[in-house]
Amino acid sequence: MTSEFAQHFTYKNLIKFVLPAVFMMVFTSIYGVVDGIFVSNFAGQTAFASVNLIMPVLMGFASIGFMIGSGGSALISKTLGEGDNEKARGIFSLLVYATVILGAVMTVVGVLTVRPLAILLKAEQEGILEECVLYGTVNLCGITLFMLQNVFQSFFALAEKPKLGLAVIVGAGVTNAVLDAVFVAGFRMGLLGAALATVLGQAVGSIVPIIYFAVKRNGVLYLGKPLLKFLPFLKACANGSSEMMTQLSLSVVNILYNYQLISFAGKDGVSAYGVMMYVCFIFCSIFIGYSIGVTPIIGYKYGAGDKKELNNVLKQSLIIIAVCSVSMFVLSVALNYPLPYIFVGKDEALFAMTRRGFFICSFIFLIMGFNIFGSAFFTALNNGLISAVISFMRTLVLQVAGVLLLPLIWGLDGVWAANVFAELFAITITFTLFMCHRKKYGYFVHGGDAPRLTVSDKDKS
Repeated sequence: MTSEFAQHFTYKNLIKFVLPAVFMMVFTSIYGVVDGIFVSNFAGQTAFASVNLIMPVLMGFASIGFMIGSGGSALISKTLGEGDNEKARGIFSLLVYATVILGAVMTVVGVLTVRPLAILLKAEQEGILEECVLYGTVNLCGITLFMLQNVFQSFFALAEKPKLGLAVIVGAGVTNAVLDAVFVAGFRMGLLGAALATVLGQAVGSIVPIIYFAVKRNGVLYLGKPLLKFLPFLKACANGSSEMMTQLSLSVVNILYNYQLISFAGKDGVSAYGVMMYVCFIFCSIFIGYSIGVTPIIGYKYGAGDKKELNNVLKQSLIIIAVCSVSMFVLSVALNYPLPYIFVGKDEALFAMTRRGFFICSFIFLIMGFNIFGSAFFTALNNGLISAVISFMRTLVLQVAGVLLLPLIWGLDGVWAANVFAELFAITITFTLFMCHRKKYGYFVHGGDAPRLTVSDKDKS
């Protein structure tokens, strides 16, 4: 542990450390997009609209995996920073086993409720009810695999195995893409083939890590006897509540977007929004991956009481995010034609609608990275409350306000602009909370020359 997390991080070795986590998230987003490409081109726009309509429901059920992964990573890294490796391994095992149990519960609840939820989303009204139920049911049967995959994405960096984590997620993505080609394009299995390809890809991303951590017992973390205490599990859930809130909020908001889009443009509006979400998720995954990769470093520095290095990592992270934000905005504008064309180029009217919406949404890339990192930063400091406030305001309150109010002024363009509205107002909240807590945690204090935390300091915080 000491050789990795306790080192002084320069821009070069910070980027080198977090890059595998970034690649993991990018590959995860890409192989999620692969389903959309194959479905839209080989199963038709009706099937494509079905996937986009039911997807927020699936992500809502999987949100527990994001909570356990991010919150558990912060708690375990803090425990390692305090020097208690045995306890850290016990918490690690506890969280993995708990994910399996909760995943089984989510499968039962999801399969029983997918049809009424699809009806609630107006799937029957648009004539796509059975397609939504089919795709949703198959994916819900494998929801445990999806949750475990999300958990291990956070834990690989923590276990000092980021490259292995990248290899696993690439393997999962390649499996999904190949099976999409076989099932959807080759055997013409439609939505059933796309759903099976997704679940089997997730099986690679979840079962391989379980086998590795169960067999390889000479590393920092491995699966063994769990710490049979409820408090660490609650702490992990509290730490990661913001990430779960983000996913749940996005699910609720996406459902609301679909409601608005059906009113303004029917299922074509849902398809256009789906294309934008696929592309946005690829860009957004860079910020999410960076936050996942840097969280254990911040958690370790905080647990070790090293304020100076905590300050150093924070400043470097903000500069890296600023550079990425501008670069992604420029890239999104440049790709405004080719990316939508891949999905809906055959339908001229839908293509034009998608391009306009994607251009308006592109402005979020200038802002959203700071909000994503801000929430993750407080999670790493084991301050789940502040992290949750940022996520709750950004992904739910401001999004709902935007998607309900802006269409009254600008019509369909108001729906596309709601994301930008939410991120713009959220960054003022993130900045305010950063400045209000800087003395408590010792960042941005005296140019980074703040003294190390003492035991009493950590007890107070």
